[in-house]
Amino acid sequence: MNKLNVLLVAVVMVFATGFANAQKIASVDINSIFTAMPEMKALDSQLQTLQTAKQTELEKQGKSLQDLMKKYQDEAPKQTQAINEQRSQEVQKLQDNLQQMYSAAQKDIAEKRDAGLAPIEKKINDAITKVSKAAGYEFVFDASSPALVYKAGTDATPAVKKELGLK
Repeated sequence: MNKLNVLLVAVVMVFATGFANAQKIASVDINSIFTAMPEMKALDSQLQTLQTAKQTELEKQGKSLQDLMKKYQDEAPKQTQAINEQRSQEVQKLQDNLQQMYSAAQKDIAEKRDAGLAPIEKKINDAITKVSKAAGYEFVFDASSPALVYKAGTDATPAVKKELGLK
């Protein structure tokens, strides 16, 4: 009975080893592909331009608010309590508007980035799928991801870059 158990374990190990060797696994460094793509460089440039424009507008509005606050502070001793309270409410409203403009600018930039990344990600995923099918890979891991614990398999990054026409 003991010999039968040993034989059974040996047979299971042989089949398990054969099954593991039959799987083709590769890794792809998606970050290097993203940075090499001209579409990503163009998107980064567009986002930088948008961010600069939004920042310039916010700084202009902020400077205007500061000037108004200084004016009101200088005039405060000469004004009535009612006028000073009204001006204080006006300044608070302008500060709130400035904060809303800042939030809207951040949201616009994020939406533009997400909209620009979607077709780039699709293009990369399509290329990975095509390369994987052509090479017979069953699994492809992102080499730039912290979830990849061990990397000794085939690196499919050059093939994906070639598929995308990148160097």
